[in-house]
Amino acid sequence: MDTVRYVAAERVAHLTLDRPDALNALTPDQRDHVIHLLGEASADPGIGAVVITGTGRAFCAGADLRGSGSGTAERVPGDVARTIRLGAQRLVAAVLDCEKPVIAAVNGTAAGLGAHLALACDLVLAAESARFIEVFVRRGLVPDGGGAYLLPRLIGPHRAKELMFFGDALSAPEAERLGLVNRVVPDADLPKTARDWAARLATGPTRALALTKQLVNASLDTDRASAFAAEAAAQEINMTTRDAQDGVRAFVERRTPDFQGR
Repeated sequence: MDTVRYVAAERVAHLTLDRPDALNALTPDQRDHVIHLLGEASADPGIGAVVITGTGRAFCAGADLRGSGSGTAERVPGDVARTIRLGAQRLVAAVLDCEKPVIAAVNGTAAGLGAHLALACDLVLAAESARFIEVFVRRGLVPDGGGAYLLPRLIGPHRAKELMFFGDALSAPEAERLGLVNRVVPDADLPKTARDWAARLATGPTRALALTKQLVNASLDTDRASAFAAEAAAQEINMTTRDAQDGVRAFVERRTPDFQGR
């Protein structure tokens, strides 16, 4: 699909939303294609990290509602919930469940589902010109695409409500101050910074990173005993990997480990 570019090189999958005339708003077909690509990257042993970005002035302006008849069509009870469950929620879940670290390189406006797509990523880099907007309230809508799940876990309920109740644009520096963004960089430096971060992740212990991601994502939804049990089980599984075994040997032998993603 021409409007979603996918390039894999040097163990990094680069996924670019390329529909700048529509601010990279996602049609249902594009959304499903992104989900498919994330699934492929997750399962590919030759991929160690994923970068998601956009072209033009926006990262992603959310779901493309044009032509959907969303305001006038007669609805059958259950249609809306089904559409959200199989659409926006499935997209965010594809990022959260991806077994590889996913970096959002937010090049411009990230609004609605586009903001949640970015915030679901494991690491968020933002250009100085980027903005994050919980745009739903401006349309009289409830936040979807996992927003009410993600935001309180990232910044707490009061800040989350402020963003969702008012729908004001949040600048990249302010998003960094709140903890929504790992780092803000000059616009021109964003692609290189994303490549550098992805390259470091791609040369790391892939299975250990996958298990670490799983543990951290589950940590806020579980009790201490369950979290400790999951941690122990994850380390048990991880110690069967080649990377973990070489990492321990490298420590004893005082050398740099040779991680191969296996």
